[in-house]
Amino acid sequence: MAIRPILILPDPRLRVACEPVAKVDDSLRKLMDDMVETMHDAPGIGLAASQLGILQRVVVIDLAKKDEPPQPLFFANPEIFWSSEETSIYEEGCLSIPEYYEEVERPGSVRARFLDRDGAPREILAEGLLSTALQHEIDHLNGVLFIDHISKLKRDRVTKKFIKQAKLRESEKA
Repeated sequence: MAIRPILILPDPRLRVACEPVAKVDDSLRKLMDDMVETMHDAPGIGLAASQLGILQRVVVIDLAKKDEPPQPLFFANPEIFWSSEETSIYEEGCLSIPEYYEEVERPGSVRARFLDRDGAPREILAEGLLSTALQHEIDHLNGVLFIDHISKLKRDRVTKKFIKQAKLRESEKA
């Protein structure tokens, strides 16, 4: 397993829709393992392959608390096919938009289809924080960031801040 670098806003790869996974094989399982290790190291509760610059429809989520053993969930080609009318609001953050948090309203429950770590087709009813995390990560696979769900004013402000930071990093490298 390996910890991989996480892309940071405004990297354009974060805005690209990902391609479906053809099959779940050993190389994809290695990617999933690396994603879990990267996510735990960050630390975070979810990670999409696109956040590592890998434009495949792969997501990992682990809602285990710090004092609990890891309980990672693996999703290849996740697709939401039902959303509740009832909504919930969670303060969301993103490993690709470090140290920025905003409240986001999303459906409180979703049903999704996906392939598990062994390539078996599965369905899940996700509620509460798992629902929010799954929707957040699937958004990544579609080139959507959580800041797209907040006001234009706040989104523009945070985007400008990260563009400025990226320019600063580039000038320091030169």
